[in-house]
Amino acid sequence: MMTFQQLMEAFPTEDSCRDFLFFRRWPDGKPLCPRCGKADTVYNIALPWKWECSNPDCRSGNAYRFSLTAGTIFENTKVPLLTWFKVLYTMLQSKKGVSSRQIRRMFFGETSSLHTAWYICHRLRASMHDSDFQQLMGIVEVDEMYLGGKQKNRHAKDRAKFSGGGSAHTGKLTVIGAISRKGNVVCQMIEDTSAETLDTFVAKAVADRVTLLATDEGAGYINLKHFYPHRSVQHRSGEYVRGSIHTNNIESFWSLLKRGIVGTFHNVSRKYLPLYLAEFQFRHNNRQNPDIFGEAIGGC
Repeated sequence: MMTFQQLMEAFPTEDSCRDFLFFRRWPDGKPLCPRCGKADTVYNIALPWKWECSNPDCRSGNAYRFSLTAGTIFENTKVPLLTWFKVLYTMLQSKKGVSSRQIRRMFFGETSSLHTAWYICHRLRASMHDSDFQQLMGIVEVDEMYLGGKQKNRHAKDRAKFSGGGSAHTGKLTVIGAISRKGNVVCQMIEDTSAETLDTFVAKAVADRVTLLATDEGAGYINLKHFYPHRSVQHRSGEYVRGSIHTNNIESFWSLLKRGIVGTFHNVSRKYLPLYLAEFQFRHNNRQNPDIFGEAIGGC
């Protein structure tokens, strides 16, 4: 990935940012109408970076006019594209994430609204997805993790609220993840760790013909042996590795995610947790991609 100095040299002006977005959005150089998806009905007009579509299905009276940013996360923004690019670069370079307060200090100043930086960061996170998702192959590890404080650190009224036994009664957020060794990771928030929930996730994320599916001894994985070459390690007995059977890779990803949430963001709500998961997942899956910045812009 390029350095920040190289980023500034590559995008010295707003028009250079628009050029880059144009060819990332339409690689063949032909703008597509955001409404009908056609190129043959689109024509240039006098206004820069704007086009019109003459398709009768798009127009309501006059021809449908659209801009370069129509249908993207940059639509209707008053923030310069160059600032968006700087924020995106900073997020991609920060292994444990970067807070919206830090983004405000770096690019907007202390007198600006925190909501602007917060809004931009969340829009960028929402655009971070794998366009050509493929199920995980080879040796795959599956594990769940929990986000939230310890029961002993809660206020008395909160301890009473979450006084039941089991993970479902702790008030924590549950995340399930699968990782292919030396490959990609897939994670998502779940409501419970029942066998039905875990089976559904594994069926979507993991290919049928894997070499090995490694988990811990959690009861929710009991059905996997019927569909996959499933083996588990007994964490409760102090067993963490048995030959090639372990969950160290997915736990390493969890460690990075937790350090980001605890050390950088401090608190993440249930509503926005999927966006943070998308950010960490995208960064991990493109860690060896020299064009990770272009990949991210292409998804915007």
